[in-house]
Amino acid sequence: MSHIELNDKKIQILEVAEKLFSEKGFEGTSIRDISKIAKINVAMISYYFGSKDRLLESLIIYKTSDLKLKLENLLQENIEPLEKINKLIEIYITRINCNKGIFRVLHFELNSKEREKSMTAFTELKKGNLKSVESIISQGQAKGVFRKDVIIPLITPTIIGTFFHFHMNKPFFVELLNLNTEELYDNYIKTTLKKHIQQTIKALLVYEN
Repeated sequence: MSHIELNDKKIQILEVAEKLFSEKGFEGTSIRDISKIAKINVAMISYYFGSKDRLLESLIIYKTSDLKLKLENLLQENIEPLEKINKLIEIYITRINCNKGIFRVLHFELNSKEREKSMTAFTELKKGNLKSVESIISQGQAKGVFRKDVIIPLITPTIIGTFFHFHMNKPFFVELLNLNTEELYDNYIKTTLKKHIQQTIKALLVYEN
């Protein structure tokens, strides 16, 4: 499944599903819960999406359809490899920050082998992302800018893992860093946390002077 035809009702269901999955978790949310909030009957949701797994897969496609295009455009940009990596991190952080709930569900609730088999959209997304990272790092290695011994598959977990450790411990960091409003917290992610992740990845990629 790489494309879904969406109408207003489907979008309404997906938006409600995202909210409930984020708040109650995937396992903690039933189709009936979604039906009640969306004011669309269970039979209609089943007709549109089939199962709850398929609904989640449609939600992933709906929320990440432009991510692939952004990464493809980034690969074509005529800029230095390190700048590309920094832009890649910015794309990731912006995307995850806008969809924190659904990404938390994907990364922390759905990592069983059985679930992975049914979540082909998520698997394809991860593979596509890895290819983009590999391509950018290969460009940097060819130019002699990046180290040859980089463990490329660990770059994305380093970016995402750092973000989620920060976000999953939000009350601790809010108090520690005096991020007392949602605006301050959000701004910290977009500036300081993003820069920290960029510096971390640079340290992994670039030869020491």
